[in-house]
Amino acid sequence: MAGAVSALFLLDIKGRVLVWRDYRGDVSAKQAERFFTKLIEKDHSNVYLMTASRQNCNAASLLFFLHRVVDVFKHYFEELEEESLRDNFVVVYELLDEMMDFGYPQYTEANILSEFIKTDAYRMEVTQRPPMAVTNAVSWRSEGIQYKKNEVFLDVVEHVNILVNSNGQIIRSDVVGALKMRTYLSGMPECKLGLNDRILLEAQGRSTKGKAIDLDDIKFHQCVRLARFENDRTISFIPPDGSFDLMTYRLNTQVKPLIWVEAQVERHSRSRVEILVKARSQFKERSTATNVEIELPVSSDASNPDVRTSMGSASYVPEDEALIWKIRSFPGGKEYMLRAEFTLPSITAEEATPERKAPIRVKFEIPYFTVSGIQVRYLKIIEKSGYHALPWVRYITMAGLEVIIENLCLDFVRNSMFEDPYRPHALAPFQFES
Repeated sequence: MAGAVSALFLLDIKGRVLVWRDYRGDVSAKQAERFFTKLIEKDHSNVYLMTASRQNCNAASLLFFLHRVVDVFKHYFEELEEESLRDNFVVVYELLDEMMDFGYPQYTEANILSEFIKTDAYRMEVTQRPPMAVTNAVSWRSEGIQYKKNEVFLDVVEHVNILVNSNGQIIRSDVVGALKMRTYLSGMPECKLGLNDRILLEAQGRSTKGKAIDLDDIKFHQCVRLARFENDRTISFIPPDGSFDLMTYRLNTQVKPLIWVEAQVERHSRSRVEILVKARSQFKERSTATNVEIELPVSSDASNPDVRTSMGSASYVPEDEALIWKIRSFPGGKEYMLRAEFTLPSITAEEATPERKAPIRVKFEIPYFTVSGIQVRYLKIIEKSGYHALPWVRYITMAGLEVIIENLCLDFVRNSMFEDPYRPHALAPFQFES
């Protein structure tokens, strides 16, 4: 990291300094006051983290370091709150001294720090020296770890983000993936992971037709040997003990809609309106989406809901001005329907105020399925003692945080239609099946 941090501040909700660790002696506490004035009108939690520097530092590295500080504090205190900091000043300062030295990040692995910086939950029974992980090249793993059963669990998790406008056009779509690992391995194992990476398969002279993917925007955990990956695309690493994200990636590609919803609003009188909704799964029959949740915007003055569904259950949530349709299991190639009637105040179109614009939101999970087509070709574990380890791999696709529609208005004053981000073509009328 170019440049060094001068000081690190932890502030309470009123901007007062709770903890201030001065690493280089070239800034004052007034910097915290200036920082807080920029946040005074924003909504945040009751603890702020701030760094200050006189040098030209890498801002992204500092933000990453602050996130690691938060992770370490949560590991020690469960929740990062003002009270937990006040009750553990000594431990907080010890952690800050170990995580940064003279403005440069050092050790930010909570599992390693907890071996020699103890709270009541990590009380030392005898005086210990710092673990070998602090003094050797593998700072994220201690030596001497032992398990009766050696296992590795690898989850390939992908989030699908789709943004569609009210005309059904896809504005943005991408896939954000992560390889999440939980390792329970003895000793100091060497792991090698092989994916269906197009560059690697082409270099090996293997066929890539229909099986390989292009991995872009990749970020690795610090345990991965980057030089080895750049040289031959092999993912080789000595894993930390426990849970960690081995790798994250992003694919900016046109994503095929997995679940799409089309809806129609019909006004039968001045005081009664009906919503007709159709949801269809757009993936193969062998896969099944679980925990499907479709959130439909409803007028703030709607009341007396009468809802029927062909599958699942629906409930009106007036505080969120939404109708929530939940389907526990949604197989591929299926279509389900919902009909809802609401009572509205008897007003004319001239008296009506414009309705708020709100999106349809869709949440789901599809186990044993990935949108990108990424596959784990092999996961090898080698340790000098020669034990046999069991690797477990599973795949899951989830709706991202922004599966929404832009410029959507559920208008109860006139007949209207609104669409879901997964809608690829024009709305066709349908007959509700009770």
